[in-house]
Formats: sequence, structure tokens, C-alpha cells
Amino acid sequence: MKLSDIYKKFDQIGSLVFATIDKDTPQTRIAHLFAHDEDGLYFRTMVTKAFYKQLKETGKVSICGMYPTTQVSHNDEGLPYFKPGYTIRATGDIKEISFEALQAKAAENEMFMLGVKDIEQYPAMTTFCLHRAWGEVFDFDFELEHRDHKLLRTRFCFGGQQIPFQGMRITQACIGCGACMDACSFKAITQDEDQFVIDPAKCDVCGDCWTVCPNDAIEIVV
Repeated sequence: MKLSDIYKKFDQIGSLVFATIDKDTPQTRIAHLFAHDEDGLYFRTMVTKAFYKQLKETGKVSICGMYPTTQVSHNDEGLPYFKPGYTIRATGDIKEISFEALQAKAAENEMFMLGVKDIEQYPAMTTFCLHRAWGEVFDFDFELEHRDHKLLRTRFCFGGQQIPFQGMRITQACIGCGACMDACSFKAITQDEDQFVIDPAKCDVCGDCWTVCPNDAIEIVV
């Protein structure tokens, strides 16, 4: 995915959850991204806030959000229903951007003028750039309203970051019985000759295949 596409997914949500660490304790708050360019994704905070201190001390942030709604309803059986949509998350390294650098970007890209005007109004405000990160778009349709599979993951990275593999995979211990494919309601498992294979783009890591495998051939990677 291009940075512009990643930004559009976040911007469509608007208010996002930003997570940091403060002395080994997780912290979260609501904020938003206001701009992007070839260097990364941009957000603002005040230097007087605990958020700023955490960002400076760790140099890292994780961002996530959900579209089109975060509300959960229930069907006639009392089970949760999620309207088709997506979640998106990105985790990585941030750097502070000087006001002069922000002004220079605004001279080339009108999108950055919001940050300039905000800092002019609130002088204690500063800008950060998420410049090196990895993440994913988790596009879900659990009730198969618009397609024949429940989800599609699109993983991305930028700024030289690599995408770490996380999920489930079938090892060489597979005996080809097919129990995993029968148990998978996400249609993420297919047969490749005598062995079965999990498509990580469709896998929810629900564990159904893992619970039925008779030969412990399914590996969990976290």
C-alpha cells in the first residue's frame, strides 16, 4: 500500500487510538492524523502533555481505528453482529518535526497548513511524524454480506520497516487429513498436493484448525 492509501484509511475514521508506554504501563488517548507525505504520517500534541513525554522517551507509537462504526449489535441468537468494514493499525518509530520544517512542508503541500495554523494558535503544540512503521488493514465481512469469505488482511510497511509474520501456519508435520480445512469457517485453508496451507490474508487466527489437528502440525507465531 502507498502512504497516501494508508493515510486515507486512517483519515476516513477520523478519531484514532494512539498507544504509548509510560514506565512499563500502557497508555492510550484519542487523536488524529492530519497530513502525510513521502516521509510518513503526521500528528500533533502539546509539549506540556504526558503524551509528549512518552513519545520522546520511547520514540514509538501504535495507532488503530475502526470503520464505519465501533458499535456492536446482536442478532436473534444473541451473538455479536459487526457491520462490514475494516480496522487499521500501524506501529513504529516517530520523530519530532520542528515548526520551521512544518512551515517548509506547508509551502509545498497545503495539507500541512492545518498544523501550522494550530501551532500559531497554540504555541505549546508540536508535530510528530510516524516515519518507519508496519501494520495492516483488517477488512471484515463476518456474515458474508458482500463476498464469499469473512476477511481480507492487507499488510503494509514503510520507511524501511519489515513486516513481521504473525499468525498460524501448517508445518511439515501435516499428514494431509483435511481436518483443519473442514474446521475453518474463514475459508483460509487450501490443499497444496499432500499438505494443507493457511492463507494469512484470510486467516483470523481463531484457532479452530489448531484445536482439531491430530498431529500438532499447526504452529502459532506471535
